[in-house]
Amino acid sequence: MKTLLLAEAANPEFVSVPLVGWSSAAALARQTDAHLVTQIRNREAILRAGLVEGRDFTAIDSEAVAGAVHAVGQKLRGGQGKGWTTITALSSLAYPYFEWLVWRQFGKRIANREFDLVHRITPLTPTSKSLIAGKCRRVGVPFVVGPLNGGLPWPKDFDHVRRQEKEWLSYVRSMHALLPGHSATWRNAKAIIVGSRSTWDEIPSKYDEKKVYIPENAVDMSRFPEIRTGQATRPVRAVFVGRLVPYKGADMLLEAAAPLLRGGGLTLDIIGDGPQMPDLVEIVRREGLESSVRLLGWVDHGQVAKQLADYDLFAFPSIREFGGGVVVEAMAAGLVPVVVDYGGPGELATEETGFLVPLGTRTEIVDRLGHVLKGIADDPQQLDRKSQAARLRIGRSFTWEAKAGQIVEVYRWVIGERPDRPDYGMPLTD
Repeated sequence: MKTLLLAEAANPEFVSVPLVGWSSAAALARQTDAHLVTQIRNREAILRAGLVEGRDFTAIDSEAVAGAVHAVGQKLRGGQGKGWTTITALSSLAYPYFEWLVWRQFGKRIANREFDLVHRITPLTPTSKSLIAGKCRRVGVPFVVGPLNGGLPWPKDFDHVRRQEKEWLSYVRSMHALLPGHSATWRNAKAIIVGSRSTWDEIPSKYDEKKVYIPENAVDMSRFPEIRTGQATRPVRAVFVGRLVPYKGADMLLEAAAPLLRGGGLTLDIIGDGPQMPDLVEIVRREGLESSVRLLGWVDHGQVAKQLADYDLFAFPSIREFGGGVVVEAMAAGLVPVVVDYGGPGELATEETGFLVPLGTRTEIVDRLGHVLKGIADDPQQLDRKSQAARLRIGRSFTWEAKAGQIVEVYRWVIGERPDRPDYGMPLTD
């Protein structure tokens, strides 16, 4: 099967969306005869990964637009790591230029049926329309888009956090559906891979017959050579990994865990850095938690993967995560996650593999989280059972090879090799 993979963001040396784009494309290239098309900024990293330019991939130079948009976005976002909706909106406006350049270089080859299908992997956001989708439909080549993820509403009780994150555009995000060409992307796509419940609901129901639910997050098991093997005892060893900003919930975690941290039932390492670090330092000092809490700051992603096996519990009470890839990584290392049951983490963890804390107000989350942590500290051995289940879940459905296998079945469906649409479970919707 010859596939043309479009991943404007695909970089083996980055994290987040570029790593998803690269990992997905690389896994698909091991199961199909694939050619990757990406943006010029990724070229050197992909060459270092061993791919041959021209044969395995093509780098498109769209910097004339992308570079200018990036510069504007950095000025408008309101601070480093903030205003992600602004960055996404500007990137979505710039993205069509990338696809225009792609069609200029590959349009004749697509029209001549040199590829069985075209698959746009990134951008992950459903707000980025596709110019190529309609062109592919007109020449009779199936176009697949996704996994798409985005549109998770801010919890109503955390609107103050939304303002702290400079998410002004999120108040009018739904207006993107009015932009020219938005509905045409869904109409012209042969299949729409959807990565979350919220995105499933956001794409009009008249396209349900095209949708396939496949969360975008997966893991390269070779990145986790060290796997948790010990038995959980008191004190339970917990870790938080993430950017230190209010919506990630590290402060809520410290407040909920404080009695156990003081009483010897729990230890906690917080890995990450960000604007909330001074507040966390003050909480640790005020609550007298210096002997049981370590604020480790920023740690290289590869080193984090090696360190995870030293812990029993992954405590991550974020109240707004689209994907939650860090939850998959923790489970791959054998850690049991404790997450808020909202967004990506609530879809990745299950009652068999972790603990789901119902969403609520800040006070309710802290109280519920504290109750869950106390139950764990009172019976640490339950973690050993859930740890095995967590690792099995990841190995079965959340490695990149497993994810690529699911996507290849979507390919087989759109090119007519299988009669039925693949079904990997429907997302539960409210």
